[in-house]
Amino acid sequence: MVDYVASLFEQLYPDEELPQELSGRREKAFSTNERLQQEAQAVLDVIENPDVAQALRQDKNQNLQYLKDNYNLTLEQITALYNFGQFQYTYGNYSGAADYLYHFRVLSTDTDLNTSAHWGKLASDILTGKWETALEELNTLRDVVDSRSPSSLLTSPTESAALAQLHSRTWLVHWSLFVYFNHPQGRTLLLETFLSPTYLNTIQTSCPWILRYIATAAILSRKSATGNTNASSRVRHSIREIVKVIQTEEYQYQDPITSFLKELYVEFDFEAAQRELAVAERVVGDDFFLGEFREEFLDNARYLISEAYCRIHQRIDIGDLSERLNLTKDEGEKWIVNLIRETRMGADAKIDLEKNVIEIHRAPLPVYQSVIEKTRGLAFRTQALGAGMLQPHQTAQQNQSQPVEGAR
Repeated sequence: MVDYVASLFEQLYPDEELPQELSGRREKAFSTNERLQQEAQAVLDVIENPDVAQALRQDKNQNLQYLKDNYNLTLEQITALYNFGQFQYTYGNYSGAADYLYHFRVLSTDTDLNTSAHWGKLASDILTGKWETALEELNTLRDVVDSRSPSSLLTSPTESAALAQLHSRTWLVHWSLFVYFNHPQGRTLLLETFLSPTYLNTIQTSCPWILRYIATAAILSRKSATGNTNASSRVRHSIREIVKVIQTEEYQYQDPITSFLKELYVEFDFEAAQRELAVAERVVGDDFFLGEFREEFLDNARYLISEAYCRIHQRIDIGDLSERLNLTKDEGEKWIVNLIRETRMGADAKIDLEKNVIEIHRAPLPVYQSVIEKTRGLAFRTQALGAGMLQPHQTAQQNQSQPVEGAR
């Protein structure tokens, strides 16, 4: 990093010499790197031995005893790996930092340093663009954060374990955006994670602006999820879930993307949805994470508009629908024809080119099917309600059964 700063200085001031401060920092960085490498080399020489790799087991305490008995390695020497990996990160060698922190985490029993090494390796994988590895590390770190043991979190003396867990989940939500919007399956994985009750509560409590990315991921996944039997129920119904959250959190956060979904699915105001989509297109194009998905976002948003419009109309003027999609008449005709071919609308919709209309012939939903859909989750919700009602009663009984301190 010192070299990078020096190169920027030379570009800005080509006729001036490097300040003494930069030269001193460079020499200090070199000497620190050599010292930490020498301290970590003893551990590296041991763990690179094939016999050692075969002898190591899942039990870290057993591994430490084995290394101490056979190679005279102590926990302090293993911690040198962490220090060297941390310095490599600040040095700009992210690939090396990821390797050293991984080896440290395999051997160390220090919970706090292990958690810190998790964060450091995730950051290194993100900066090197290794998205598969970063996704694996993200899932591992999420398991660590979600564990309710206070010792597994980096807590300060004045911070409660619950608050530290909330902060850790908030940081994890933000860091995961780098992974989810670069991994091929990232948008689907984002919906699976962020729409789970735990992380949805975190987002509503501490970072409601993440709703922009959930809404965008839901829009981007809508067209592919339609008719996809492999997609989970949470992904298939993500639009419905996020619209409920948008309504709830509207008092503290809204933007053109969330407003587009609200106008389309809550107000059913297609003119307002059209205006919001035009603004949302610019927002997506300017967003750091969403910029490359601008065309895909626009295509899926138009699909949502046409789907909602066709759901409440039986006879649709193609010119009118094209205008609502912000397309010319010719572009609208081509887009609607392709949409009907690619989606399940083809079974219900027919295009009359002479009258320039689309006719929707949709079979009515049987009454018994409607009843099944409405009552599908009734048993589960009743069970959850009963458990919630019993919990305060059980807690009160436990409190009464405990002897009062000092009563003896």
